[in-house]
Amino acid sequence: MIKLIRTEQLARGMFIHDLNCDWIDHDFMLSRFLVKDAATLARVRAIGVREIYIDTARGGDVADAPSAEEAARELDATLDRIATTRHDGSLAISPEAERYRARRLHGEARRIVRDMMGDIRLGKQIELEQIEPLIENIVESIFRKSDALLPLLHLKDHDDYTFMHSVSVCALMTSFARTLELPREVIREISIGALLHDVGKARVPEEILNKPGKLTDAEFDAMKSHVVQSKIILQSTPGISEIALDVAAQHHERFDGTGYPNRLAGDDISLYGQMAAIVDVYDAITSNRVYHKGMPPTLALRKLLEWSKFHFAPKLVHTFIRSLGIYPTGSLVSLQSGALAVVQEQNADNLLKPRVLVIFDLKQRCYTTPRELNLADSWDAIVEHEDFDKWQIDPARWVAVV
Repeated sequence: MIKLIRTEQLARGMFIHDLNCDWIDHDFMLSRFLVKDAATLARVRAIGVREIYIDTARGGDVADAPSAEEAARELDATLDRIATTRHDGSLAISPEAERYRARRLHGEARRIVRDMMGDIRLGKQIELEQIEPLIENIVESIFRKSDALLPLLHLKDHDDYTFMHSVSVCALMTSFARTLELPREVIREISIGALLHDVGKARVPEEILNKPGKLTDAEFDAMKSHVVQSKIILQSTPGISEIALDVAAQHHERFDGTGYPNRLAGDDISLYGQMAAIVDVYDAITSNRVYHKGMPPTLALRKLLEWSKFHFAPKLVHTFIRSLGIYPTGSLVSLQSGALAVVQEQNADNLLKPRVLVIFDLKQRCYTTPRELNLADSWDAIVEHEDFDKWQIDPARWVAVV
């Protein structure tokens, strides 16, 4: 049986089924292994995770620990409560017009960030005036209709992860900040910091950034140094704000003090740093990288909710989930009617009942004529999130039309 235990309950002879953290947060070759000795036990505890999944069929047990199924049911109940908390919807606008704008903006952002990272590698200074029009367009797009730009963020592959991750974090942070109802001028600075939060990776060797295997201890330290490098680069950037600096300098800090580089905890981490930590992890675990297959967005939100017991501020995680929806726009879901659908737009009154585009018949195992369906007005309902790869469906074919 798979069980969820507190890290302090872990003992020699137990079999770890899941370290319950993002791949980049630990240096173990595997995520499943037997704890054979005190040294391994100490290394696991040093990661900073507070809860771990064990397999009692392959090692020791903790009698009163909840099963993985029980832990999942508790998380799902919390997601249901978040889903029915009302928040304001987007401004009315033609969906087709905004989707067209969003596709062009997405391509432009990719080009600008790629060129900027190349310039930093050559020792050039960041010029804010070169990215400010892009920031303004991203903020405007999110305020007009966030459902147009956000689904495009999943359309990246491991070859362009480094710079597309920055674009994704920027758009997600903008949506997050809007849901928090922060002032527009603050949102702008948050967006700048988010777009630039990983510029320090330009000073990390590319063979480390794109290494397909596990990093050595020295390589892992070099990778983590990108946070300090980002801060150094931004501190020398004319016009950069303290808000933007906080986003970049604190996006790997954790609420319980287990993050890096300064092991800040609680309110010692600014609101903007706390937000960035949540968004950075979400985009990382939903993205395909050279060493990691991204998980479906709904599953990623569930993991954030689980980790918010220690690593993130729970109320902020709840707000982030509301900013995206339980089934984020662009997600693949299965319906009670026996169909697969791509989430098209959120319904503010009930995030469990978004508008979807029905594309696939599960019984016949074939595509159907696409049709839009508002689940808020239908007897049909979402059964579960799905993985595009499992059904051999190309997300680019359908997300681009969302």
